[in-house]
Amino acid sequence: MTLESINMMTNWAQMNPIFIIAAVLWTLVWKGLALWRSAELRQKYWFIALLIVNSLGILEIIYLFLVAKNYRVEVIEENK
Repeated sequence: MTLESINMMTNWAQMNPIFIIAAVLWTLVWKGLALWRSAELRQKYWFIALLIVNSLGILEIIYLFLVAKNYRVEVIEENK
């Protein structure tokens, strides 16, 4: 990436802060939901991948709607 292209992106981001804020909020919501579900299902490899990869919510949506829907959390109650 050249210095000129970095300057162009910086200028664009300064002129369009609403887009940046919307993208951050969109990603935060999907990442939070996917991380919560992967932790609940104890899927540590998915949790790590979702935590590291930033894809504007695409990986998170794929995980939630295609992968996690096939699993359920079983609650085992202990008798006291």
